Amino acid sequence: MNRNAEMDDSSLWRNARLATLREDLGPLGIIEKGAVAVRGGRIVYAGAEDDLPSDLSPADQVIDCEGRWMTPALIDCHTHLVHGGNRAREFQLRLEGATYEEIARAGGGIVSTVKATNALSVEELVAAALPRLDALLLEGVSTVEVKSGYGLNIDAELKMLRAARQLERLRPVRIVTSYLAAHATPPEYKGRNADYIDDVVLPGLSQAHAEGLVDAVDGFCEGIAFSPAEMARVFDGARAIGLPVKLHAEQLSNLGGAKLAASYGALSADHLEYLDADGAAAMAKAGTVAVLLPGAFYTLRETQLPPVETLRTAGTRIAVATDCNPGTSPLTSLLLTMNMSATLFRLTLEECLAGVTREAARALGILQETGTLEAGKSADLALWNIEAPAELIYRIGLNPLSERVFKGERIAR
Repeated sequence: MNRNAEMDDSSLWRNARLATLREDLGPLGIIEKGAVAVRGGRIVYAGAEDDLPSDLSPADQVIDCEGRWMTPALIDCHTHLVHGGNRAREFQLRLEGATYEEIARAGGGIVSTVKATNALSVEELVAAALPRLDALLLEGVSTVEVKSGYGLNIDAELKMLRAARQLERLRPVRIVTSYLAAHATPPEYKGRNADYIDDVVLPGLSQAHAEGLVDAVDGFCEGIAFSPAEMARVFDGARAIGLPVKLHAEQLSNLGGAKLAASYGALSADHLEYLDADGAAAMAKAGTVAVLLPGAFYTLRETQLPPVETLRTAGTRIAVATDCNPGTSPLTSLLLTMNMSATLFRLTLEECLAGVTREAARALGILQETGTLEAGKSADLALWNIEAPAELIYRIGLNPLSERVFKGERIAR
């Protein structure tokens, strides 16, 4: 297949039931008997087939969707996809009664992932990440955010970002990178967060930006990680070079991280189990998306639910994501993530589906490019063998994807 030649072709998907996710068309933006026309990898029409302009109906390729549902391709807006090793042995030890402290003292926890990640080359990190990425793509995903954060030194953080960029060259996928050196403090900097920020986080950020490796800057604001004041220093560094920010916030306690993120106009604040009404209101005012991560909630057997009703009342946008990582969310299914969001967090059908399309794109700052079916956007589409959109969220363990389309290119399951 000549991918470039195919992307120059025109395509018409007809006889489809569209869930466009356009807000001006009501819940899910549904159009029964719809059509999507594509030119040069971009949508030029998405609407009722009866209203299709006549100059768009002749196409190099016409696909009869046979009444199947079409949605925007899915977006996983929070992952730690690139890392070395796994923590399956620690999972087993916890099942046998070992505490997190005992595992950590024995060299487990994040220290083990940092050690395993530092031991791998860029090529080895890519090879380790590809099976996880492929699992997501098989469920209709077009876009994946990938964080650094398991290197905790400049060379290793850059290595993770280089590996993330290579994924985009090896698979038909859009990769959005986040620089997360402010994830934890390595043992040699224990009790010296300020020095770690000075010696590693900020200089590493400058190098990552100079290499074009970073799209946004992230951090972990928590008692076991970095304080709001420390994160403000990192955000100031991001602002100085024109990069947007996001933040792991209010996962274990309420330190005001979400309000801090909002004050910097952050793209998102993520986790948020301990978020309060003031934080939700600040996020809504700033346009900062709340990214909920049910995989970590489930794996850690948490009991503090994120304040979904508070977010709704404030008008805060809600996205959901896998948080794919080796320790607290070894999850590579965005379909299962939607089911968890509905079952554990009581999100509605529209909140779940918007959360992995439109709002996930908003959380990455790419809503102008993807996340809905409308003219001008990238032709990132997912075609499903379902009778109703609720099936995407209701079923557990079944993948009903018929076909994925990325930038106009048809990619069969």
